[in-house]
Amino acid sequence: MKKVFFISDIHLGFGTKQEDLFREKKLIEFLENIKNECSELYIVGDLFDFWFEYRRVVPKGYFKVLSKLSDFIENGIPIHYLVGNHDCLLRDYFEKEIGLKVYWNEIEREILGKKFFIHHGDGLLKNDTGYKILKAILRNKFNQWLFSLVHPDFGVWLGSVSSNKSRSYTSKKDYGKKDSLLEYATKKIEEGFDYVIFGHIHKLVKIQINSGYYINLGDWINNYSYGVFDGNEFNLKQLNINDEGLNGRK
Repeated sequence: MKKVFFISDIHLGFGTKQEDLFREKKLIEFLENIKNECSELYIVGDLFDFWFEYRRVVPKGYFKVLSKLSDFIENGIPIHYLVGNHDCLLRDYFEKEIGLKVYWNEIEREILGKKFFIHHGDGLLKNDTGYKILKAILRNKFNQWLFSLVHPDFGVWLGSVSSNKSRSYTSKKDYGKKDSLLEYATKKIEEGFDYVIFGHIHKLVKIQINSGYYINLGDWINNYSYGVFDGNEFNLKQLNINDEGLNGRK
């Protein structure tokens, strides 16, 4: 039986050029490795550390990744792309040119007989008021139009620098002892969901709450992690990373 795969917070474009090339290589290897057993792929936000589409210009690079995603679509494997906080300035390139199904808010659906609630997780943390304000500004259409007037060479550079600083800030921020995503997940499970899936905080989490589960998918900066659901059980796994390449999945 084929499986459903979930990844989040890959952040292509983050770090040094060498680190970014390594991350891109591992993602391509991973996608190739799961292709024959994958029935659907969910990308739960922040595939890119920064993404902004001008009307006639998109950020250069990552052709191999986008081609691999397109290959999935051409082979009948749906890809569901949930917009995160680092890639929220996209337009319709992913949908029209690659064929991804793009979601701006949460996904609520039945997957292999179980009820799923899927959200990147941004804007749900109670003590992250600053980000909630920033999110409203970034997703404002007028503000996006103003940014589109900036020349792409400067605009993409500025966005990338700001995004890297945001990532550094987020990684150091203390969100407190209470995981407010856990609180949110608990409410959703009480509403009848079997699995509540988040990303955003870059931590691997699997907690059973009554008859449901709160899952956080981790990231590809430190964890190189992913989720897989076979209809019976949801497992969090990590890639085996070494200098020679991807030896397998554990």
